[in-house]
Amino acid sequence: MQERLKRSNGVLMPIFSLPSPYGIGTFGKAAYEFVDFLSEASIKYWQILPLGQTSYGDSPYQAFSSFAGNPYFVDLDILIEDGLLEKDDLENINFGDNERYIDYAIQYNIRYRILKKAFENSKGKLDEKISEFRKKESFWLEDYALFMAIKHDKLDVNWVEWDEDLRDRNPDALNEFKEEHKEDIDFYVFIQYQFFSQWQKLKSYTNRHNIEIIGDLPIYVAYDSCDAWVNADILKINPKTKEAIIVGGAPPDAYSEDGQLWGNPVYDWEKMKEDSYSFWQKRLEMSLRTYDLLRLDHFRGFEKYYAIPATDENAKFGKWEPAGGYDFFDYILKKFPDKQFIAEDLGYITKEVDALKNHYGFPGMNVIQFAFDGTFNSNYLPHKYEKNSVVYSSTHDSSTLKGWLESLDDEELSLVEKYFGLKNLEKEDYVWEIIRSLMASVSDLAIFQIQDFFEMGDQAKINTPSTLGDNWKWRAKKEDFTDSLPIKIKEMSRLYGRYNG
Repeated sequence: MQERLKRSNGVLMPIFSLPSPYGIGTFGKAAYEFVDFLSEASIKYWQILPLGQTSYGDSPYQAFSSFAGNPYFVDLDILIEDGLLEKDDLENINFGDNERYIDYAIQYNIRYRILKKAFENSKGKLDEKISEFRKKESFWLEDYALFMAIKHDKLDVNWVEWDEDLRDRNPDALNEFKEEHKEDIDFYVFIQYQFFSQWQKLKSYTNRHNIEIIGDLPIYVAYDSCDAWVNADILKINPKTKEAIIVGGAPPDAYSEDGQLWGNPVYDWEKMKEDSYSFWQKRLEMSLRTYDLLRLDHFRGFEKYYAIPATDENAKFGKWEPAGGYDFFDYILKKFPDKQFIAEDLGYITKEVDALKNHYGFPGMNVIQFAFDGTFNSNYLPHKYEKNSVVYSSTHDSSTLKGWLESLDDEELSLVEKYFGLKNLEKEDYVWEIIRSLMASVSDLAIFQIQDFFEMGDQAKINTPSTLGDNWKWRAKKEDFTDSLPIKIKEMSRLYGRYNG
């Protein structure tokens, strides 16, 4: 059983949401200033969203690799400081005209050109360091760089549509491609070297301030990913055509009457067991080096997974199948005995999932917005919380706290007002009164989206599940971080025993 988290606070802030002059948040100056803000506010944990390289739809939960980092997060000013770019290289470039929202089309069109220039300028300067990096990360890096080089050569189509010899990883075809595209492969290696060099410096700075980083690990790999290309044998994928047979998702619920059709190929858990969950060992080893502790997304999927035929148009007709369960976690926790995990156990959770979570002492999640179903009997109400849990004011998949309050009808709002004792307050004080109540709750860890501290509505919402085109875009501005805000958070943290001092 893992060690309990200490009573503390956390903030959920994606890297892409940090302020930046270059259209998207990075590992640059604003990230260090955000750590200073957390330190001043007496915050113990910084939770981020997955750092992987996003693909179509821009979701960090659909990455080209479980191991590689997002090139967009490589800070350009640091590349200037390192002598790999000149300030002139960034002049007259349009990074987007809206400080509040990311334009991913612009990022896709300009970032790689800029990074290519830095790559050219790095030759002869970083060869030894990059060579050491390649050796250390060889278990994933060479396949990833090759995958991206082929993908670029094939105009970004899904790997399933590549020429058969490349799709099926024919050794002769791969070697021939490597010889002909060495420069492209080296470029993708260079990007990853920069990504992890900058990240480790930021993480070290964060840890020196007595702040730990909570990473977020998606349970599945994307279909169009290096992971699926290299590890098709452990996925429910047709061995001949490489087409997915079964995909993951979630059944219909209050959020979606058709359920959620994620499209990710699901694992063949019996097959993975045969090689001692080798892929997961590598994945967790990398993640636990990258972060201090991990949130396990869709924890229910480790007990049973929702299997949907890949030809279905929605998730209505999936069925639950057994997953890794106790055997998987017994093996993993022997391999990583001192690491801590948070179980994302939202939605309809069975007694079997609860038993699995409790057996290992994983804290589960409570989201206050799920609590008010009219019965005052929800387990998401603060008086029902267990100490070994994490309470959230909101998540990346929900409305912000203010947005949720604004969406309630009169009857629902009346229930919230009664529960939190809001009747005698002005409505503009509701958000902070609920924050105060969550701070006071028994949950060991209380995590707040930064938008809730900013008292922002749903214009600052990160994601609407099962939709495409308008997600993962929101960004903070420097002026959002007022001088009084960390003082207010710190005082409340001290009052309710969550002080990180």
